[in-house]
Amino acid sequence: MQVIGFNFDKIHAEKKKHQKGKIEVSSNIAIKSVEEEKLEAIKDKPVIKFDFEFFVTYKPDFADIRLNGTVMLLMEKDEAREVLKKWKDKKISQEVQLPLFNLILTKSNLKALQLEEELNLPTHVPLPRLKPPQENNNNTNYAG
Repeated sequence: MQVIGFNFDKIHAEKKKHQKGKIEVSSNIAIKSVEEEKLEAIKDKPVIKFDFEFFVTYKPDFADIRLNGTVMLLMEKDEAREVLKKWKDKKISQEVQLPLFNLILTKSNLKALQLEEELNLPTHVPLPRLKPPQENNNNTNYAG
């Protein structure tokens, strides 16, 4: 399995109102469709196209971010057949789902963080922060 394409098709970010108080932020991924894609340049192996939606929701009804896109994976024939067969039941095997979702999360989280910064929204993932060193009130060192 090899990634041969990743595109965002639709980007929506909206800050609905100014919010005071506690805000709950959640994010999720949904696979909307899975189908075989015919590409002129690649004829020896099947290409499977995954349409996805990544969304970040701020509650209570404060803001939302929605990213729709496509991932194209080059697969072996048996693997592609199995993916399409499982998708009839709206399922994806873990061997495909983990790398697929990790790719979507990486690209979508970066785009969502950029949009959050532009709209002055709280980030949906915690960012690293520096803290001052903590003082040790006990100056006794014990060797064990």
